[in-house]
Amino acid sequence: MIRFLIQKEFLQIRRNAFLPRLIILFPIVIMCVMPWVMSMEVKNIVVEVVDIDHTVESQRLVSQIAASNYFIFNGQKATYAEAMKDIEKGRADIILEIRDGQYLIAANAVNGTKGSMGSAYLSQIVNSHCNATLSKRELSTLPRAPLALTFRSKNLYNKHQNYKLYMIPALLAIVMMLMTGFLPTLNIVGEKESGTIEQINVTPVSKWAFILSKLIPYWLIALFVVTVCLLLAWLVYGLTPAGPIWLIYVLAMLLALFFSSFGLIISNYSDTMQQAMFVMWFFIVCILLLSGLFTPTRSMPDWAYLTTYVNPMHYFIDAIRTVFIRGGGFREVAHQVLALLAIGLFMATWAVRSYKKNN
Repeated sequence: MIRFLIQKEFLQIRRNAFLPRLIILFPIVIMCVMPWVMSMEVKNIVVEVVDIDHTVESQRLVSQIAASNYFIFNGQKATYAEAMKDIEKGRADIILEIRDGQYLIAANAVNGTKGSMGSAYLSQIVNSHCNATLSKRELSTLPRAPLALTFRSKNLYNKHQNYKLYMIPALLAIVMMLMTGFLPTLNIVGEKESGTIEQINVTPVSKWAFILSKLIPYWLIALFVVTVCLLLAWLVYGLTPAGPIWLIYVLAMLLALFFSSFGLIISNYSDTMQQAMFVMWFFIVCILLLSGLFTPTRSMPDWAYLTTYVNPMHYFIDAIRTVFIRGGGFREVAHQVLALLAIGLFMATWAVRSYKKNN
């Protein structure tokens, strides 16, 4: 009997004018557009310099700033007050004042990320310039060249600090959230509104058969979408998983188990699509923002960090980045796999028990 119910679901999806297009276009848009815009790298920062010293070293520093790819050099101003007027009018973002060998960096922090990152970039250029100038002075005063100490930094796993490599694995979570969370929820609530679910409730179909018939088609669609995302990551960005691909599919199915069960719970307690959408969106936003998808979880307050212990999205993102970027295997993500399995089974049990079948 469950085979015919699954066939019915696929027929409904195929006859829907919107769903087939969404299933194809959504992963393409997510993988081809979002990695370019979801970047913490800040560029095109407008900088103005107030050079009071007018020395050779200060002019060399100005040339370094103008040659940087992160800054837009807006010229030199005669006074700090004149440069501050450009800040107030939005024509500049950062001011660098050079006076008596001292450096003052003033940043417009209305946009906190742009102000802090821009100040950090500019501080690195100033520190590098000061160290180079100091070394030249020491070499000119010493009778012989001192022993130079060379420091080198090595970036592990993401050697070129490519932000796309960091974000693409996590974007799979957003795709899974829509395909296995929102769509089954709206499907069941839609049948409630149309009255067709009452016809199924008076049949001998069991709870498990009905729920599985609703979930299995979207699980299969989710597997197809994950495959498309991996292919796009390879074709568009040249990124391939460093770890086993089968483990990525296991993690995706465990996350699908949670979201589909969570969506069923909401649909069981909702009477209209509008109600289900608002409730689902409320919880999804909280889950996303507290998962570590955009910001490190250790940067959160203690009370917010405690929520990550019951947040399946946090476990998935941590595990998928470990497999995709670091090349970890099952042993490295066993904790996350067990946590996702436990949360998913708990939500699935809740979904079955909360479903009211009258026959």
